Amino acid sequence: MAEIKLKPLTALGHDLPVTEALGPWTLTERFDVALASLAPRRGRLDEVRAAAARAGIPMSAPARAELGATFGAFWMTPDMWMVEAPFATHEDIRPALLAVFGDAASITEQTDAWVRFDLAGPELERLMERLSNFDLAPAPEGAATRTVIEHMGCYLIKRSAQAITLYGPRSSARSLHHALTVAAASLA
Repeated sequence: MAEIKLKPLTALGHDLPVTEALGPWTLTERFDVALASLAPRRGRLDEVRAAAARAGIPMSAPARAELGATFGAFWMTPDMWMVEAPFATHEDIRPALLAVFGDAASITEQTDAWVRFDLAGPELERLMERLSNFDLAPAPEGAATRTVIEHMGCYLIKRSAQAITLYGPRSSARSLHHALTVAAASLA
């Protein structure tokens, strides 16, 4: 029988993640982050919050993202968060979170469902105002929201005045990348 060897590829279909200059901005495809959604089961939110605090997993406030020592999290909807961790140490993030929360929360592996792009540079609001209805300029550092970019549901996190993270559907990675590059080119 022939041996089949699978080769991992990034969401954009490359061996290594893409980093490119888009005018004054730098776009970086990230594949080094593991993701899982976390939703407390009915009536167990306080239990989940206590377990998260003991484990150092931030349970961000609505429309916010927080980074911890190992884990980060951003708010998705009432009583639901996306938890981030380094892929190198949490490739299989769900069992790590199950050890913390047990049956108090529903935890779903999300790593391969999303593409992550980090954008860095000055005046990111100029770029994002062409792509999203989220007003980036007045948003505080740590703001997190769901928005639509070119008909794709995405999550946007403002990491700092000059850095944002975009999570989009992995199946639409090339479309999201195209939207970002075209918008940046229109500002050149």
